[in-house]
Amino acid sequence: MSVEHVPVMMKEVLDALPLEPGATVVDGTLGLAGHATEMAKRISPGGLIVGLDWDKDMLEKASEKLAVLQGVAVRTYHADFRELPERLAFACQELGRGAAANAILLDLGLSNVHIEDPSYGISFLREGPLDMRMDRSVGEPASAWLNRASVKEIEDVIFVYGDERWARKIAQVIVERRKTRPLTMTNDLVECVNAAIPAAKRDRRIHPATRTFQAVRIHTNKELTDLEEALKRIADVLKNGGVLCVLSYHSGEDRAVKHAFRELRESGFFEEVFKKPLTAGPDEVNSNPKARSAKLRALRRAS
Repeated sequence: MSVEHVPVMMKEVLDALPLEPGATVVDGTLGLAGHATEMAKRISPGGLIVGLDWDKDMLEKASEKLAVLQGVAVRTYHADFRELPERLAFACQELGRGAAANAILLDLGLSNVHIEDPSYGISFLREGPLDMRMDRSVGEPASAWLNRASVKEIEDVIFVYGDERWARKIAQVIVERRKTRPLTMTNDLVECVNAAIPAAKRDRRIHPATRTFQAVRIHTNKELTDLEEALKRIADVLKNGGVLCVLSYHSGEDRAVKHAFRELRESGFFEEVFKKPLTAGPDEVNSNPKARSAKLRALRRAS
């Protein structure tokens, strides 16, 4: 299916990163290469774009898009951004460049492709298999875990990753319903949430299943696992004056980024580019609602 993906906070990202001809740039969450394409234009001639993505299908599309660019070398890898230091070193060794980056971007949000394509099972608004994996070549679908986990395990995930106050009741309904009908489709999980949360108690601003789907997706993809440590390792491959930008979209992600950046700043070798995280302006939010929850933090290697 053809779905347009609009990169979030493009101007702010490009302004924050030191993008000059010849620079080495890494997009650790390449997606459909929206940010990477614009960054590449600014580092030509002589620049290098290294892109990573855990979705093989997305990576193929992005690689095709980047392949036509003139004046830049491009290396793309089917990998999680946590492998960024190793992949950067490999690309630079192959090309005879120093294994350090002038600019690194991590956009931790979902692509519109993942949301709109029902085969991923990420959206509660579209009926599809209850999978939720970004990289469907590894791990297990969300349904497998939901059909075997205990009430306590499910409750903890929904509460911690989704801030859902009805987490216990939702978990109880899931475990009770799977006794007669295992969860296999997205609508199965939606039905459990609707059965657990009384209509009069629902938050009218969002769909009742929003927090539960977010939480199960984060758990399925291990999105917050070792995130702080990964950010520290990634920042370590910046050149002097190099900048790491991170776009986060929910409190758990932003908290991990904030803590990692604070530790790096306190080491004396890094400084934060902004006193407070930047957010999208009203015009962007109106045209791209996904940007509403985005927070941009940036860290510069000072010495």
